[in-house]
Amino acid sequence: MLSIIFAILFVILAVVFLFGKGDMLIAGYNTASEEDRQKVNIRRLRLLMAIISLLAAVYCIVPIFIAADSRFRSWASYVFIAFIVIMLILANTWAKRK
Repeated sequence: MLSIIFAILFVILAVVFLFGKGDMLIAGYNTASEEDRQKVNIRRLRLLMAIISLLAAVYCIVPIFIAADSRFRSWASYVFIAFIVIMLILANTWAKRK
């Protein structure tokens, strides 16, 4: 039940990012100076944050529908961590203004 609530919250957060709101929820962007904010393509960063939020929602929901197999949970955790690392790399490269 708790994982469903978290999944719903992550989906709501993703929708907020997709509608162009929620910049104050992005860690580091809210506290950055105006000069540093000019270096970031905020649309791309919002898109990446929405994708991360949706991946987190899926990560919360999938184990409910799959048997509690510890191998699956380990595999899902590794895949989730890999996606997060890829998204962080993209946030620091693709979402920067050139």
